[in-house]
Amino acid sequence: MQPVVELDQVHKKFGALHVLRGVSFSVTKGQVVAIIGKSGSGKSTALRCMDRLETVNSGTIHVCGHAVHDAALDVRALRRDVGIVFQGYNLFPHLTALQNITLGLTSVKRMSPADAREVAMEVLAHVGLAEKAVAYPEQLSGGQQQRVAIARSLAMKPQVMLFDEVTSALDPELTGEVLKVIETLASEGMTMVLVTHEMAFARGVADKIIFMHEGQIREEGDASMLAAPKTPELRQFLGNGL
Repeated sequence: MQPVVELDQVHKKFGALHVLRGVSFSVTKGQVVAIIGKSGSGKSTALRCMDRLETVNSGTIHVCGHAVHDAALDVRALRRDVGIVFQGYNLFPHLTALQNITLGLTSVKRMSPADAREVAMEVLAHVGLAEKAVAYPEQLSGGQQQRVAIARSLAMKPQVMLFDEVTSALDPELTGEVLKVIETLASEGMTMVLVTHEMAFARGVADKIIFMHEGQIREEGDASMLAAPKTPELRQFLGNGL
């Protein structure tokens, strides 16, 4: 099967700091890939490069048929196919949950306000928040805000969803409600790449797990690799009881 996401020998530097050192992996349609590793291993940078939030120094990235590494990339076209959700919810505080979602639909997809509202209500229902449509971000819990952020990305009908540590700012109860939404998306066949520190979640949902260490992929495989790590780095990473 043709990969939907493919990174080949990707290098990324921030000045003298060599953050990605020849990263290569692929994601097929409907696959859920979890990227794990300690802070500073290059996980989030790899994810941000897939959405062209960062440009690579060398190597190639193809996502949904877009050559992301190419200077001539149509970034708007890429982002119509790729949704990304961050640790920070990035909602506009002066807009309701509904308005946060319809904004992109009317401005980027040029939908009519009525059609945009219909789509927004549909995705809010999908994440269990239809009753919060007219609430402002400050009236929502962290978990609810994150679910609105996910709904906002889903409304654009992306082919691929990227999640960057979306639960790291949440307490365990709120983490559970966000992970439940992601589990539902996985069951529906959404192609996803998740940077996560939730090992139990990665074990239960991911088709493939990628362990990064010091800007390189040290291990890659299904959930069984967490039970029998081959490298000392992964053994040490998992040694905290997670």
